[in-house]
Amino acid sequence: MPNILLVEDDKSLGPVLEQTLTSEGYKITVCTNLADAKEQDFKVFDLILLDWMLPDGQGLDLLKVINEQLPVIMLTARTDLIDKVLGLESGASDYITKPFEPRELLARIRVQLREQNVISNDNPTDDVTEYVHNELVMNLTERRVFYHKNEITLTKMEFDLLQLLSANPKQIFSREKLLDQVWGYENYPTTRTVDTHVLQLRQKLHNDLINTVRGVGYRFNPDHV
Repeated sequence: MPNILLVEDDKSLGPVLEQTLTSEGYKITVCTNLADAKEQDFKVFDLILLDWMLPDGQGLDLLKVINEQLPVIMLTARTDLIDKVLGLESGASDYITKPFEPRELLARIRVQLREQNVISNDNPTDDVTEYVHNELVMNLTERRVFYHKNEITLTKMEFDLLQLLSANPKQIFSREKLLDQVWGYENYPTTRTVDTHVLQLRQKLHNDLINTVRGVGYRFNPDHV
């Protein structure tokens, strides 16, 4: 479970972020001022979310005392390019401008943690070269899919989506989580994109192997393959 230090004094935003991150499985420690943040043992954290303006100083001051190789995402209302450059040159790993969508922040967090090798997919596939679910075969090395021994042509995103779902059979994924893990925040589409790709997979595979969980999202059901 990745451990995140949230340094944010906004009484409206802070609790929302804490609740959102906790619901995604992160362990959260909250500080509302610079002094308390400086007292933390940074070695126990995997990432820091750092507000630029704090009641007793600037978030940049905290960057000066962090000696560990720890990713820091700056949270700020500043929009000038010079401020962004200053934050990055001071040691921040990323920068997000307020107001922002929580799912964009989640995507940025996952990118930083992946780069630090803190998290991976729910079922790591580093040593896996093939998924076999009854009549469905996914060759991960060659990125080829066979169904009833017939090769099915998939787009890159269709393949990546099917790979994630089939790696975690029967696990329910929200549309937002699928967007985060398959598309990423740099090309962030809408949740409608997930629905479209699921429909395309169903049409190509002629099978209801991806179940709709009403009001929640989707899951891969190998029993239907």
